[in-house]
Amino acid sequence: QAVREADEAGTLGTTLHQLFQRSFAVAKEVRTSTEIGAHSISMAAAAVRLAGQLFEDLRDIRILFVGAGEMIELAATHFAARNPKQMVLANRTLERGEKLASRLGAHAMRLADLPQHLHEFDAVVSCTASSLPIIGLGAVERALKARKHRPMFIVDLAVPRDIEPEVARLDDVYLYTVDDLSAIVQNAGEKRQAAVAQAEAIIENGVQGFVHWLDQRATVPLIRSLHAQADNWRELEIARARKLLAKGEDVDAVLEALSRALTQKMLHGALAELHGSDGRERAQLAETISRLFLRGSTGGSNGGEL
Repeated sequence: QAVREADEAGTLGTTLHQLFQRSFAVAKEVRTSTEIGAHSISMAAAAVRLAGQLFEDLRDIRILFVGAGEMIELAATHFAARNPKQMVLANRTLERGEKLASRLGAHAMRLADLPQHLHEFDAVVSCTASSLPIIGLGAVERALKARKHRPMFIVDLAVPRDIEPEVARLDDVYLYTVDDLSAIVQNAGEKRQAAVAQAEAIIENGVQGFVHWLDQRATVPLIRSLHAQADNWRELEIARARKLLAKGEDVDAVLEALSRALTQKMLHGALAELHGSDGRERAQLAETISRLFLRGSTGGSNGGEL
């Protein structure tokens, strides 16, 4: 928006305008041509991605978060961005749970009330400091029965575990532990590094393109001066030719004189520089003059003949 406003106000300038336009184009190419934004790099983000693979639309699910620490806050923040139907935080201390819940637009309940409400949730994310599991096999079995075996997505981020390992054997439960998510994060990190390399190549190409544009822009004054000088010569010789024609001079002779005069003016500077040089400088000038004035010629070049 700042760039647009500066451009509309006429304060951006040609160089900055070109820089921003090329930067935006490169950023778009990075997003569309690489997978740099497609790979999760945190366990919380990985949990959301896994839930998205199980449930058709995360806006239709109810999520229970067990605990109120930093990991739960991070996970809840990621899930909240997907606008689930309901988010509830269960914590031993209700006051602390309510404080975090209020920041996330969620509800809070006591951890002691979890067993009788577990069946209400499609997804459970747990991370407490408990030394023993707080959600056992029996509690999950009862919840599944009440849910008529609709699937449950459970993420155990705690070490030691909050969920009894036996829960993973239940057919309608998709249980992921810290180890599972760590493997996903590592794999995503490797893919992200490959995408970063692709992005860097695209950016480098964009930088080189802008540098080339700057180099070309630096020669614009010279090009304009050359055109102005050539136009001046042309106008002078045309004026001279018209005077000769007005005096009744032969048309072919006038055209011949005009073409010769223009040719001499165009070559004079280059030839003067060549004749005034010697040694290595002369050889370099001869090469440059050949490249500039003998383009398309099949006869080659010879500094001495020039």
